[in-house]
Amino acid sequence: MPTITTQDGTSIFYRDLGAGQPVVFSHGWPLSSDAFEDQMLFLADHGFRCIAHDRRGHGRSSQPWIGNDMDTYASDLDELVTQLGLTDAIHVGHSTGGGEAARYVARHGKGRVAKLVLISAVPPIMVSTEAFPGGLPLSAFDGIRDGVVTDRSQFFKDLSAPFYGANREGSKVSQGLRDSFWLQGMMAGIKAEYDCIKAFSETDQTDDLKAIDVPTLILQGDDDQIVPTEHASKLQAKLIKGATLKIYPGAPHGMCSTHKHEVSADILAFAKA
Repeated sequence: MPTITTQDGTSIFYRDLGAGQPVVFSHGWPLSSDAFEDQMLFLADHGFRCIAHDRRGHGRSSQPWIGNDMDTYASDLDELVTQLGLTDAIHVGHSTGGGEAARYVARHGKGRVAKLVLISAVPPIMVSTEAFPGGLPLSAFDGIRDGVVTDRSQFFKDLSAPFYGANREGSKVSQGLRDSFWLQGMMAGIKAEYDCIKAFSETDQTDDLKAIDVPTLILQGDDDQIVPTEHASKLQAKLIKGATLKIYPGAPHGMCSTHKHEVSADILAFAKA
């Protein structure tokens, strides 16, 4: 399996498909690079080089005890980009991966990033604070932590329903897709998954969003049951200068799978623009 080794000795798995301008994907919690397989196949078929890594502690990457925070995630991404010699890259981040990509672009991407796509992304911050009172209460994330430590296998089976909107009347979400969510979740290490909850919910990325100076496309569904639209994409569009916001009617959090054709087409059009 293709891997890089970071400065702290962590082995990061990545997949590398196609040739052309690089598109680099950062996945959500508790998933892996497999979550972007539809977009990678589509874009590689349309002349792009697609790279996606498994975040430390997730998927096929190693499971270090430390480093499960947004700063280290962005540094790991920087090491991947550096070791692969990527330039003029388009970065795509979903959910937690949107936070990772935003921090990478803001802190490490000067002169190396062409464009940014945020999909159902967590910035600026998910938990309610004095500065952002519209966020979710801390108790909501304590509940996620409790689910992970009590019975994470059943928790991920249950979480797949709101993640993909399978709990909505008339849903056509397959059991196979929900099983894939469970499988990816169970591949990750419990320590990384537990720590990452704090990383994706309590990391204030207001300054990251303000520092982004590349063309940015923001995508989110208006039926996202995981990351509130009003507190995520709509705020991102206000904080990132010149960003383009597109809301998908009825789309859930896991829209890269449930609305894969539309998402892939929108990324392609943005990449070529």
